[in-house]
Amino acid sequence: MQRQGAGLTDVGQRRAVNEDAFFYDDSLGLYVVADGMGGHAAGEIASQEAVDTVHGMVAKEADILRAIAEGDTADDTIRRGLRAMESAIQAATYMVFGLSQHDPERQGMGTTVSALALCGQFGITAQVGDSRIYLVRDGTASALTEDHTLVAWQLKQGIITEEEAAVSPHRNVITRAVGSRDYVQVDTRFFDIQPGDAFLLCSDGLHGYLKDGEIPDIIALGPQTAVQRFIAIANQRGGKDNITAVIAQCS
Repeated sequence: MQRQGAGLTDVGQRRAVNEDAFFYDDSLGLYVVADGMGGHAAGEIASQEAVDTVHGMVAKEADILRAIAEGDTADDTIRRGLRAMESAIQAATYMVFGLSQHDPERQGMGTTVSALALCGQFGITAQVGDSRIYLVRDGTASALTEDHTLVAWQLKQGIITEEEAAVSPHRNVITRAVGSRDYVQVDTRFFDIQPGDAFLLCSDGLHGYLKDGEIPDIIALGPQTAVQRFIAIANQRGGKDNITAVIAQCS
């Protein structure tokens, strides 16, 4: 399975600083988006440190991803692959938390992390926060990740409706973040990949302006053109937050 990636980030129309960070490496098969928070120049530090740590930790476990790509789908191998992705985000959590404790001005900083590993005909996601990973298959986009927000929890519990969620004053309240403590619960997922599948990783500065139905046609433009188009759309529709898009195309 061949992989082609592209990534782009933009400060948007309202923010003075871009606190998003991203990474992609087609040879390793790793794609990451992080959306930092915290102020005092801390958000961009949290997101970049998280992305760098996740990359470094996953690169050390490249043999596991390679084994899965070569068809080793024994239960233990899959568990090791999931654990490698989870451990990478736990390491980022410990790193960001440690940096925040070292500098009083950065206490409370944190970041979302959405990470995707492509291993031949299989994929692994690891998720903390409200950035998202979408799978685009057969002209349809579906989210592979779940937002860790108060509104998402209220929706899941049936406390509020979709209409109420759209206007809720709590829709940006995140319930899980990398770095707010020295440990975080990481959602992981293992799934099959088909030739022609594409993936969009993005911060809420993009998906907050998008409808799922718009994603496939933009992805069809190809990774490099699509990331530029996604950034342009978010800016045209308000650009209230930093905007980041990473695309991975499989063939």
